[in-house]
Amino acid sequence: MKHSLNRFLHSTTFRLTASYLTLIMVLSLGFSLVLYRTSVLELGRDIPPFSLIAPDEAELGGGGTGYHHYFQRRIDEGREHLLDRLLLLNLSVLIIGAVLSYYLARRTLQPIEEAAEAQSRFVTDASHELRTPLTAILTSNEVALRKPRMTTKEAREVIKSNMEEMVRLKNLSDGLLDLSKKDIPDRSMYRPVSLQDIAGEAMNQILPAAQAKSITVQDNVRAIKVAGETQSLVQMASILLDNAVKYSPYKSTIHLDGYRKDGHACLSVRDEGSGISPKDLPHIFDRFYRADQARTSKGTDGHGIGLSIARKIIEQHDGSITVSSAVGRGATFVVQLPLAQAQYSSPQNNQQPENE
Repeated sequence: MKHSLNRFLHSTTFRLTASYLTLIMVLSLGFSLVLYRTSVLELGRDIPPFSLIAPDEAELGGGGTGYHHYFQRRIDEGREHLLDRLLLLNLSVLIIGAVLSYYLARRTLQPIEEAAEAQSRFVTDASHELRTPLTAILTSNEVALRKPRMTTKEAREVIKSNMEEMVRLKNLSDGLLDLSKKDIPDRSMYRPVSLQDIAGEAMNQILPAAQAKSITVQDNVRAIKVAGETQSLVQMASILLDNAVKYSPYKSTIHLDGYRKDGHACLSVRDEGSGISPKDLPHIFDRFYRADQARTSKGTDGHGIGLSIARKIIEQHDGSITVSSAVGRGATFVVQLPLAQAQYSSPQNNQQPENE
């Protein structure tokens, strides 16, 4: 598939380059033709009438005939010089145009190539993620079938193992469905919602996982109003908190802060985990990407699509997310969202100062 894609891109690049170069050369030759004809007409107009020539100049020119031959020769020489320069100009345009056309063709096809590569990578990664739990279920069932007798305890263990893998498959399919949702959200569903309420509900969702690792979540989120769809924002916050819990050591602290900055509402999630290496930072929001060396060496579970979903939700709310980290020093995710009162609050709400 990759070979056929490369062959298609190469042929398309060649055709697009030829099209661009043809357009450039048509414009150049058309301009040269107009310039040549205009210049030749101007050269013909430079010949003065014979009646205006002084007698001594006419004699030097050999009479009227010699005079016209002299100027005609000068005009012919001017035409030849002009034609040579125009040919040289068009040859230069051909060479420069070829390079420019190839560059423009590559720039034009670059988004298509990146999209095709992303699709191919997505199919490969999704197939791998689906194959892992399916293989585990198949292996577990094959081992169970080979046993002539199975106790109730063994059967329950097989069923439990199958259920765990099915939960993984369900979570993966739910994540893929979230990623495939339409890019343009229904803005009519957006309402002013408190950042404090969002953080509180998200904390309730990740509380069992945090308690299992004796992790403390330090909540410093203010009651700042943001505009958005409540459940989506809660999902985003819970993804960031769940990510922090996964990669935090036992008996550590997760710092959750909410504040105003530069006319935006900010939600910050900082953990004390293993951190993210510089080479992994640009890719952590890519689908199915997980920094194996730094972040998954401790056997953390996941498919690498949570942060992709979180970023998509944030972008749908006209926000942005940044991450800063260093190996061994934890990671900090900062979400910026528009404040609610400018567009969604009623006049009565705008008159009341917000309690922070």
